Amino acid sequence: TTVAFVPQLVKVWTSKSAKDISYIMFILFIIGIILWEIYGWEIHSAPIILFNVITFILGAAILTLKIIFEYKSTNK
Repeated sequence: TTVAFVPQLVKVWTSKSAKDISYIMFILFIIGIILWEIYGWEIHSAPIILFNVITFILGAAILTLKIIFEYKSTNK
């Protein structure tokens, strides 16, 4: 599931558009990843920690690109 967001990130990056991506979904997704991180730290599970850090970075990158591209499109 960690690599599942790579195609979306590539699509957003190459198309320079993220208009169809839901803010609410990605915010809730990132909150869920943070909760998994907390859980991973509590049980001292390196795989849970590692893969959720990677997933967090991918999700945060998509959300950041959405913000950037929407800002650029409104300032044209």
